[in-house]
Amino acid sequence: MTFRVAVFLLTMLAALVSACGQKLESPAKAIRANFVDVDRKLLEMAKDWPADNYDYKLRPEMRTFGAVMVHIASGNVFAAKVAKGEKVTWDELDPKSYPDKAAVVALLEKSFADSEAALKSWPDEHFSRQVEPWLDVLEHSAEHYGLLVAYNRANGMVPPESRPKK
Repeated sequence: MTFRVAVFLLTMLAALVSACGQKLESPAKAIRANFVDVDRKLLEMAKDWPADNYDYKLRPEMRTFGAVMVHIASGNVFAAKVAKGEKVTWDELDPKSYPDKAAVVALLEKSFADSEAALKSWPDEHFSRQVEPWLDVLEHSAEHYGLLVAYNRANGMVPPESRPKK
């Protein structure tokens, strides 16, 4: 999504919410909240998934559950580096370096903590000029969350976010 499209969509959303008489969150607050929420959902899913099934693939040509989680972490690593001003490309972490549930969960915890700290350190006014890499990584993570919901359902599991709340 280009910056112009993002600004246009945020402007349209502001107009809609204003018409409804509700206060609109700032882009900074909205992106931060959604970014952290998707990370939370993914981490809960990673912790919930059975350790002996991290090599499960929905279809033979697809990534394993564990490899999808490592791929998601690659996006968060990228975002944290961009936020620190590093020249970086989106380099895929090698799933073979994270051979089991414990290693994948530890990777997710670190990459989420690093990217969320970098996100929180960005001054609010930055978001009026630039929403990347945050919007791209947020969209990427949310797409893969949806994929992992299918992995859960295919294994007779109810995704953590869909379970009744106590």
